[in-house]
Amino acid sequence: MAKSQTRAAHKTGKNAREIILNAARAEFAEKGFNGARVDSIASRSGLNKQLVYYYFGSKDDLYRVTLEEAYTEIRLREKDLDLRSLPPQDAIVRLIDFSLSYLARHREFIRMLADENALGGPHVKDSDAFQRTNSPLIEMIGMTLREGEAQGVFRKGIDPLDLYISIAGMTFFYFANGVTMSAIFGRDLSTPEALSVYRDHIVALTLAGLRP
Repeated sequence: MAKSQTRAAHKTGKNAREIILNAARAEFAEKGFNGARVDSIASRSGLNKQLVYYYFGSKDDLYRVTLEEAYTEIRLREKDLDLRSLPPQDAIVRLIDFSLSYLARHREFIRMLADENALGGPHVKDSDAFQRTNSPLIEMIGMTLREGEAQGVFRKGIDPLDLYISIAGMTFFYFANGVTMSAIFGRDLSTPEALSVYRDHIVALTLAGLRP
C-alpha cells in the first residue's frame, strides 16, 4: 500500500479497518451481497477502494468478515448477560429480552443473515469464527437447563440447541417478517405496545414448554 494511503488511514482518527467494516455492513444490509459494490463501500467509508482491498482482499472476504463481526458482536453481548448468575427461569427470560432488544436495534443483522441464507450460506460454511462464537452460548444455555432440572423447575432432556433455535426463531421471525405480517393481518406489529405484548407471549410460551 502506498505511503499516502497509509497516512490517509491514520488521519481518520479511527481504525481504517473498522470504518470499512461499518460501511460494508450498511452496504450489504441495504443491497445484499450480489447488489453491493466495493466502490460504494469505499465511498461510504470515505476511504479509497485500494484500502478496502488492502485490508480484506476481495468482496467475498469482506462480506465474510462483516458477517463474522456482526455475529461475534451479538454472541459477546449474550455472554455478558451472565445467565449463570440468575435463577434458571429468570435467565431464560433475560435471553429472550436480549434477543428482542438487540434485533429491534440491529435490523441490518437480520437482513444480512437472511441474505446469507438465501445464498446458501457459503461464507458461513467457510468460517471457523461462527463455530467459536456459538459453542460457549449453547454451553451456557445447557448449564442453565441442567440447573433448572436440579431445582425441579424445568423438565428433563431439553436440548440447549433446540431451545436456542426456538427462541431465535420466535424473535428473528417477528422482525424479519413484521412488515408483511402487519399488512396481512391488519395489525401494526412495529409499535412498542405490540412488541411488549409479543414479548410477554413468547416468555409465557417458552417457560410453559420448559416446565416439568
